[in-house]
Amino acid sequence: MSTSHFARRAAAAAAAVVLPVSFGVLAPQSFAAAHADGPFGPGCAALPTSGEGSVDGMADDPVATAASNNPELSTLVSAVKAAGLVDTLNNAENVTVFAPTNDAFAKIPKADLDKVLADKEQLTKILTYHVVGEKVDKADLADGSFKTLQGGTLTTYGSGDAFTVNDTAKIICGDVPTSNANVQIIDTVLMPK
Repeated sequence: MSTSHFARRAAAAAAAVVLPVSFGVLAPQSFAAAHADGPFGPGCAALPTSGEGSVDGMADDPVATAASNNPELSTLVSAVKAAGLVDTLNNAENVTVFAPTNDAFAKIPKADLDKVLADKEQLTKILTYHVVGEKVDKADLADGSFKTLQGGTLTTYGSGDAFTVNDTAKIICGDVPTSNANVQIIDTVLMPK
């Protein structure tokens, strides 16, 4: 085989690799890799697919406002309003909110929930226990320990798309972005010790 023939074959082989990339043949893999860090978990399917309460809609607003647009978080929003924490949450920077769903609050007997909702001091302690003063995302959840605004500590463990908080709550839809916070939607209300 002559040197020029070898050079032509090498050039053709290189073109066979370069051309599909330049025409976008490999683009879907690149796109998937670029968006692998979005929301995760089985509960994400329950979120609205469009509008202000959707994942895209929540990303535009600060966390308390974003939650108020999501029908799965209406009980949490009522509690935040009762505690007077709307402005505090909306003005916080780079926080993470472990947000219990309506079903999570429904696990608490109504008489107990009503008692807590009527006690602003106790309610504030419980709600601020759900907020971490730093951005926590999926990569941090495998074996995490985070100080809350209440002063306590949350622990997380898990892998893949399955993570547990304080041995009691499951993250059902994680890494939901808002303009000032990351939201981990959970299936159980967390209680400070």
